Amino acid sequence: MKRDIITLLGGFLTSLFLFLGAIGVSFDWLTQQSIDAFVMLCGASVALGINLYAVWKNTYVSKKAREQKEVLKEKGLK
Repeated sequence: MKRDIITLLGGFLTSLFLFLGAIGVSFDWLTQQSIDAFVMLCGASVALGINLYAVWKNTYVSKKAREQKEVLKEKGLK
């Protein structure tokens, strides 16, 4: 689903780029390369956010992680 949303965003930006070019409006910074770079940045941002959430949840929220942390402290491994 994440990949589909990012693909739709890229398609929208590409169509916006083509529409603006068709009506004679141009921006030097709005190119196909900048759109591709932005879509790649969005994909990386989503992946980073999901991974940060997973690490946070597994480290601080889950009961199993808290219990494991206590056991490691008792054994002197942490």
